[in-house]
Amino acid sequence: MSEAEGDPAVMDTAADDVERAAEAALRPKRLDDFVGQETVRDQLSLLLGAARARGTPPDHVLLSGPPGLGKTTLAMIIAAEVEGALRLTSGPAIQHAGDLAAILSSLQEHDVLFIDEIHRLARPVEEMLYLAMEDYRVDVIVGKGPGATSIPLTLPAFTVVGATTRSGLLPAPLRDRFGFTGHLEFYQPAELEQVLRRSANLLSARLHDDAARELASRSRGTPRIANRLLRRVQDFAQVRGNGELDLAAAHGALEVFEVDRLGLDRLDRAVLHALCRRFGGGPVGLSTLAMTVGEEPETIETVAEPFLVREGLVVRTPRGRTATTAAYEHLGLAQPGEATLFG
Repeated sequence: MSEAEGDPAVMDTAADDVERAAEAALRPKRLDDFVGQETVRDQLSLLLGAARARGTPPDHVLLSGPPGLGKTTLAMIIAAEVEGALRLTSGPAIQHAGDLAAILSSLQEHDVLFIDEIHRLARPVEEMLYLAMEDYRVDVIVGKGPGATSIPLTLPAFTVVGATTRSGLLPAPLRDRFGFTGHLEFYQPAELEQVLRRSANLLSARLHDDAARELASRSRGTPRIANRLLRRVQDFAQVRGNGELDLAAAHGALEVFEVDRLGLDRLDRAVLHALCRRFGGGPVGLSTLAMTVGEEPETIETVAEPFLVREGLVVRTPRGRTATTAAYEHLGLAQPGEATLFG
């Protein structure tokens, strides 16, 4: 892909293995270093402080909210605060109850088990996790058929930290077993500026104040995107700039990767252009819209659409997706039926 085509993943809130490796170097290690999420941070501080005072593991923790806001980072911080090891897994990765039993049997006292996308656990795995979270034991089934036997396995006291982007899909019995639930909100630009300055210091780079403001305003309220844009600005400054992470470098990198003033990238604008120009503002079905822009429906629904809806540019209706007046204004287009300024 050429630079002119842009990077369709630069504004994606999901992270692959390479992205996670880059994030690891920038993650705060202690709660005091974590920027933003003041309410959740204060609640966790109380929870962890009380657990340390009692000498017991903290209650199980459920963290919900959009991707890229720090759920994995908070799980790592919880493990560090209680001085336990962190085991990371995800709902889709645990296919069978035996897989979970193997993970649980390896835990030590005060360890933290982090389960990302916990709403995607299989039902047999959920049922085993209920017992493990409540009674710190599991029943391992050995053999099959009439000769099968159940062997109870006692577990050390540990803490489950679950993360979900769709808390409504979490079964009530599982949700009720968490002693603390925290919902992470999108960041304000001022908070993202703090994130960017901290990350720049860790990268041994000097980020100019005006560049930090510009990047924060285009990061969709998401630290993961802010840090990703920071790395792209650093790349631009080293290759095409003077090495300084200044406003010129920020504008240059944002132009190369086609991130506009609202934080929309190539895919976002392609969706808006299709809605406004090809379909007269809609409504149009997801599959038709995806085919028009040359992407999979799931990509449109999970990558582009959430931000477009949150910014009031697109509305989801029972009949399909519809562009709003704000979408036409952002693209500089006249709405159907309006007099155009160009004659």
